[in-house]
Amino acid sequence: YTINEVAVMTGFTTRSLRLFIQQGFLEGEKIDGKWSFTVEQLEAFISNPNIKAGIKIKNNALVYDFLADFEKSESKTCIILDIHISSNEEFEEISTFFCTAMSDENVSASKMKLERQNNSVRLIISGPEDFIADVMKKWYEKK
Repeated sequence: YTINEVAVMTGFTTRSLRLFIQQGFLEGEKIDGKWSFTVEQLEAFISNPNIKAGIKIKNNALVYDFLADFEKSESKTCIILDIHISSNEEFEEISTFFCTAMSDENVSASKMKLERQNNSVRLIISGPEDFIADVMKKWYEKK
C-alpha cells in the first residue's frame, strides 16, 4: 500500500502517518522516495490499541458528520458494510479493491474508512449517491 492509501483507509493524514513512522508505530519501506507498506505492516499498525482508538474516532466522525449535514448540495449516501473474512488475503483483496475504486474515480467528495477487528472488516464509505452505487455494484459483480 502507498502512504496515500493508508491515509484513506485510516483517516489519518499523510503527515500524521509520517510521524507514526518516526515514532515506530508504523513500519514500511521507502522505495524510490515513496513509502510502501505490506498487509502485515498495515495490520500491525491498525491493531495497535492506541491507533485503533484513533481510527474508531475517525470512523464515528465520518458517520456523525454525514448525519449532521442536512444541507447537502447534492444527493449523497453513506454505507457501513461489515464483511466477514478468514484471512489476511481477504483483507488485502477488500482494501485493495476499495482503495483503487475510490482513487480511480477521483471523486474528492467521497470518503472511505476501513477498520479490521479479528475476522471482520468494517468499511464506511460516503459520497455522491451515483458514485457510491457504482462502486458497490462493481464490488458485488466482482464477488
